[in-house]
Amino acid sequence: MAEFRNPTDALWVPGEEEKERILKERAEMLAKKPETSRESSFFMEVLSFMLAGERYAIEARFVVETMPLRELTSFPGLPSFILGIVNVRGRILTVMDIKKFFDLPESGLTDLHKLIIVRYRELEVGIVADVLLGIQALAQERMQPSLPTLTGIREKYLAGVTDEGTIVLRVEKILSDDRILVNDEG
Repeated sequence: MAEFRNPTDALWVPGEEEKERILKERAEMLAKKPETSRESSFFMEVLSFMLAGERYAIEARFVVETMPLRELTSFPGLPSFILGIVNVRGRILTVMDIKKFFDLPESGLTDLHKLIIVRYRELEVGIVADVLLGIQALAQERMQPSLPTLTGIREKYLAGVTDEGTIVLRVEKILSDDRILVNDEG
């Protein structure tokens, strides 16, 4: 006949020394600084787009919205990189051509061009893009500060270049440029 065993007989109950050892090991493990791996880094969310055959990106935190470029109204006497204005649900926005601003090759405007509306402080501007590629997260540690082939005005507004060749622009620098800001007080 089988002997009856109480289920609690099989439970292990540590003694006072064992409890103290376990608690000390847990405390030491929790007190350790987490190991920083190469995989952990700061990511920047960007909107990628194509301009003159090159891949560009701007930080998504500056992007208000994107839309097809429609009903552009041009005015004479504007700087060449200002294409005109658009009415976006009652807001009149300046439309800027980054290709002309950066002296990139032009391809002309079509209905297929997209408008990226960006905001920095109180200034909201539409930037024309050839093609929108979408939102992606870029590891900042994988960005190079610049490429030797990028010189002049593009270098000034450059946040970095990814190892895939995406040129990340600094919207805040572009929208703070003296050529964009008009001071009509004086």
